[in-house]
Amino acid sequence: METGLLHLHSLLRWVILILLLIGVYQAFSRKEGIRSTSLWLLISAHTMLLIGLYQLIAGRFGIMKGLPESVTSLMKDSFYRFYWVEHPLLMVVAIILITLARGKAKALNYKNTGWLLLVALLFILVAIPWPFRAVGAGRALFPGM
Repeated sequence: METGLLHLHSLLRWVILILLLIGVYQAFSRKEGIRSTSLWLLISAHTMLLIGLYQLIAGRFGIMKGLPESVTSLMKDSFYRFYWVEHPLLMVVAIILITLARGKAKALNYKNTGWLLLVALLFILVAIPWPFRAVGAGRALFPGM
């Protein structure tokens, strides 16, 4: 089950990135389709959040599996620092921004929607475990590869 959820979590990253790019384009070009795009983006992001919280708490390297020897070594270890601190924090902030953007999109406030989605996109791009990340923290571009 853990592998399946990890793969689903990795696949949803591409769905969210595509929806964010479409949403940013629609917001800045003032297209009415932003309402439905922002809804699907919100659903995908919150699904991703639930899967990610499960991974953080009970996943393969989750908090319930045990802490490193000491809490101070947590911040020294790039793997645990990324997956227990940086990744969750940046992703939660990005999902909050996506949620705020959804409210603005419903009111057809294009400018604010576009900027909120653009900042969320930047946070997500920084927090994704790209293959070129520090040793051990990177993941493949596509799950199972």
